[in-house]
Amino acid sequence: MHTNALIHEKSPYLLQHAHNPVDWHAWGVEAFEKARAEDKPIFLSIGYSTCHWCHVMERESFENEEIAAILNRNFVCIKVDREERPDVDRIYMAFVQATTGGGGWPMSVWLTPDLKPFYGGTYFPPEPRYGNPGFPTMLERIAEAWHADREGVVNSSRKAVETLSQQSAVTPDQGSFARVDESALNSGFYGFRRSFDARHGGFGDAPKFPRPVVLNFLLRYHARTHAQDALDMTLTTLREMAKGGMYDHLGGGFHRYSVDARWFVPHFEKMLYDQAQLAISYVEAFQITGEVAFADVARGILDYVLRDMRDKDGGFYSAEDADSVIDPAHPHEKGEGAFYVWTQAEIEAVAGQPAAKWFCERFGVEPNGNVQNDPHQEFTGKNILYQARPIEDREAHAAVREASAKLLEARGKRVRPHLDDKILTAWNGLMISAFAKAGAALDEPRYAEAARRAADFIVARMYDPQTGILLRRYRQGEAAIPGFLDDYASFAQALLDLYETQFDLRDLQLAIRLTEKQSELFEDREHGGFFGSASGDESLVLRMKEDYDGAEPSANSTAALNLLRLARLTDRADFRASAERTFAAFASRIVAIPIAVPQMLVAYEFRIAKPAQIVIVGARSRADTEAMLRAVHVRFLPNAVTLLIDSDEARQFFAGYLPAVAGMAALDGKATAYVCENYACQLPTADVGQFGQLLQ
Repeated sequence: MHTNALIHEKSPYLLQHAHNPVDWHAWGVEAFEKARAEDKPIFLSIGYSTCHWCHVMERESFENEEIAAILNRNFVCIKVDREERPDVDRIYMAFVQATTGGGGWPMSVWLTPDLKPFYGGTYFPPEPRYGNPGFPTMLERIAEAWHADREGVVNSSRKAVETLSQQSAVTPDQGSFARVDESALNSGFYGFRRSFDARHGGFGDAPKFPRPVVLNFLLRYHARTHAQDALDMTLTTLREMAKGGMYDHLGGGFHRYSVDARWFVPHFEKMLYDQAQLAISYVEAFQITGEVAFADVARGILDYVLRDMRDKDGGFYSAEDADSVIDPAHPHEKGEGAFYVWTQAEIEAVAGQPAAKWFCERFGVEPNGNVQNDPHQEFTGKNILYQARPIEDREAHAAVREASAKLLEARGKRVRPHLDDKILTAWNGLMISAFAKAGAALDEPRYAEAARRAADFIVARMYDPQTGILLRRYRQGEAAIPGFLDDYASFAQALLDLYETQFDLRDLQLAIRLTEKQSELFEDREHGGFFGSASGDESLVLRMKEDYDGAEPSANSTAALNLLRLARLTDRADFRASAERTFAAFASRIVAIPIAVPQMLVAYEFRIAKPAQIVIVGARSRADTEAMLRAVHVRFLPNAVTLLIDSDEARQFFAGYLPAVAGMAALDGKATAYVCENYACQLPTADVGQFGQLLQ
């Protein structure tokens, strides 16, 4: 068996390739020096451990002895886990997108020894297809070009970096786009309305991705403008997604995306960041509508994460693979979705009759399978579960519920998909926010406790209080990789959400310290906004400021909203000014392409909303205080911040920022609420009903 240098890494993705015949190296000085010493270009392959096409390219090319020999002879080969090193991934993805018009993983990029890109793409097949050369032929041609036209290749790489630097530069626009105003929010709303699929929900055509940042914006746009379309688009999308095969009706949680327009056939990968964001979307839909179905889906997501994605010490794992073993007798033969699909006979054997009949009606199970003719899958005779039709009969409903439990237990005996068990600070931040918000809105102590444990995990293992440095990745006892902007921003957001749901002052204090450190490491004080990586890493050919709100919110959007929330909580002018500089830096992007930055629109929506503060004075452990807090948490109040004065320490802390807090007292010894606008407060009340009316 072959073994290469990746055997010493912690990344599950790199370890998957540790026994390839390719002489892989991790991203680092050793590999760079080898390329310079041997005067070889670098073949950089970027992916992640639960990536279906990464597995395909590994099987076809990286496990092939002949292709490996070509790679080893002509290149220094480097593997990067994009989830560990998003800074590296963003640079070369920008190059691939600029030069090919598309992008994705696995990403394949060829670099000069000084790390400048000169050619790139994504997946390459091992033999010629559709008029394109096979991977071995391409490797030989690139190697030949390196030797025959070195000067041309080097010049091309230098120009590529110069172009990328110019294209990625983010500075305040002095022209017509220099200012953002409410019209950008309206443009964003109309843009999403134009692309909305009124029949199936979602935006655009197949394949369909959930993109929760769009739902975040639409719900807040509705809250401010009362535009019914904004709410209807969100609720329709959430309902249709939960009906389809993209939702795991047995185990909870969402798969990555749907290959079709109706959310039926999923790409079966499950990502932590999707679970976190979608759980919040369903919780917020429940707060707005009171529909229990939305709360049920949120619980399904969160219970799945607690059951299958949580470390014993409280942190959350990154992802589960789309591919899984088809037959335990052949453990190396895997298929996409094999863990999740069923034959009707399997269902009947587990559930028995008449429960199986009702179950099959409920979830669209057909005798010969329901996806055997789908061009994207090969599940001959297999069924994806989806809500074919509701079951109204009480006896049948109970039987379906019991059958679901039996099938989940039976599925648990199958060979599970690969679990990427690394713990990422940024993604844990998103998940902590989800558990904190759901714990409060759904009045579920299990979720609140999960948020608390995960935050404590990050602080104990991935944060240095002496230096203020946050680390990005933890796995098998090792914390490593200095954090990036998204780590600081997402974890600070989580701490703010923890404070506003559980009111431990230490969470707010740490959020302040992390935001200050974030500005020190990443902020562009001259031009505004934040770089994704800190200065000083010589392996990065440029520092980029990301703004696209895609599958995850951009760190600049998260940072901007954090700064505004902190400014409301503390009245600190420096936080407010930093947020304003960020809006100015991205103004042209916000105005010209608002649909690209929906989470930045969320931040701006917060910026122009009436500054609302809710201050509750009372002991945290008392029932009357809990009732006041419950009145806040059951409502969707996206533009308010909530403070709890439950001790002399809390009073002194907030009074240092907000002098008015010093005079806020409990009425007749009862928990008392102050509802304020721009720090001017209405008359206090100790009556929960009256307080609820003030929150309308």
